[in-house]
Amino acid sequence: MNPRPAPTPVPAPAPGTVTVVGGGLAGLVTAVTAAESGHTRVRLHESHHTLGGRARTTTGPYKANEGPHALYSRGPLWTWLQQRDLIGPAAAVPFRAAARTRFHRSGSLHCMPPLPALRLGRTQGAEAPVDIDFLTWATSRIGERHARYAANSLGVAVFHHDPGALSARFVQERLHRVLTMPPEAKYPLGGWSSVVERLGSRARDLGVRIETDSRLSASDVSSAAAHGPVIVATSLPAARGLLDDRSLTWDSGRTALLDLGLRTRRGDAFIVSDLDAPGWIERFTAQDPTLAPPGEQLVQAQFPVAPAGSKADGIARAERLLDLGFPHWRDRVTHRTEALAAGRTGAVDLPGTTWRDRPAIDRGNGVYLAGDQVAAPGLLAEVSFNSAPEAVSLALRAARPGTRDAGLDLKHA
Repeated sequence: MNPRPAPTPVPAPAPGTVTVVGGGLAGLVTAVTAAESGHTRVRLHESHHTLGGRARTTTGPYKANEGPHALYSRGPLWTWLQQRDLIGPAAAVPFRAAARTRFHRSGSLHCMPPLPALRLGRTQGAEAPVDIDFLTWATSRIGERHARYAANSLGVAVFHHDPGALSARFVQERLHRVLTMPPEAKYPLGGWSSVVERLGSRARDLGVRIETDSRLSASDVSSAAAHGPVIVATSLPAARGLLDDRSLTWDSGRTALLDLGLRTRRGDAFIVSDLDAPGWIERFTAQDPTLAPPGEQLVQAQFPVAPAGSKADGIARAERLLDLGFPHWRDRVTHRTEALAAGRTGAVDLPGTTWRDRPAIDRGNGVYLAGDQVAAPGLLAEVSFNSAPEAVSLALRAARPGTRDAGLDLKHA
């Protein structure tokens, strides 16, 4: 295999320029926030030929995101997008589809999750302790069997092979959000690429200079920081290399991803949630038929795997549950892709840690960090969102003392 060519050196920006590295959700929110804060020179570099990062939607007849994606209507990202008219048309889960939700336990499918797990979901996350694991805490409340069911149901929100081993506070916050009624989940029609396109257009309208196919090196980042604030909005491993900072690590998950195009069959499940072990299957065309050709449906599955496990292990589990929820699915396949998302499914907090213990946004010397594994609260993409305006706020306050605050109050979040 030929080695990847070294990036071409990027010319240093004009003095005072805010440089954003990464054109995913965090990078785009960063660029828009910086421009809205009155900064006239904002430059965004994206190494890929299109914007979006993990918010990209595949092109072609099957429009799939990298794993199950949804916006949560009571969260800060939804509010921020809505205020700027950047969400566009979005769908809630139709009642008829919701009635086809199934829960797998003990080898069969059930229409309802166990009631003790539902009751536990009413508990506010703040009532759960930080310093013990979720399984131990939940067992003391609803017994070990139901505690495991509750933990495994959160595979959809933590992408981790053993949610019960994580901090009780971290898991319970997400259990409460996921089980909130009516459901928070909303789905931008056409996939997340529609939101990315609107964010990109908003940034350009504000004067942001967006450069795709622009791969920066560590020396480029260092050079840019000498001329103005730099906000690195990439995955944590990429940021570690760009900043030559080995401390930029945090626990994440490993998840097998399976996308299927299936010929439509009446009676297919909408969701199959595995309660015996973390795993989730969802038929996304139930709320957005445009994601697959007429007469077909797009089904996405994500099954976390342990560090010693393989993609094949997760895919095998997905196929076993597909046999239960989507009869004769193998005879109906029109499209199939598989992937393993390793260490890029967002931060998870072990017992004794909270989001405040994750890598700090302010890295010193005019460099800041944004993304889904840094020190900011939120559910899934909300971490990327929350860290972005905070990075801008810190950067602008350092560059121009007295600047109006562009960020969020994360201290008390």
